Amino acid sequence: MTNYIQVITTFETKSDAERTARSILEKRYAACIQVIGPIASMYWWNDRIENSEEYLCIIKSRDDLFTELEQIIKKLHPYDVPEILSVPLLDGNSDYLEWMSKELKP
Repeated sequence: MTNYIQVITTFETKSDAERTARSILEKRYAACIQVIGPIASMYWWNDRIENSEEYLCIIKSRDDLFTELEQIIKKLHPYDVPEILSVPLLDGNSDYLEWMSKELKP
């Protein structure tokens, strides 16, 4: 079975999230990207707790495309240290996974 993943990352603005999502999709490193938000994020930064609004991207891809996907996100991301986390998909709707296979870079 192919190793599918979901990658999550956040952006300060919806336009940055959508611009990055479009670039990833055009290169076929993702079959689908959901942009959700705004969401409330709380995190440590520079020794203090920060609170901000962000846009969450959920990126559907394959494990073997993660390195290229990470590079695109880092290149286009405005944050100094962007969140880029990959979560393995253990199982899923076989029709959906087949559709993903057709849409992703071979």
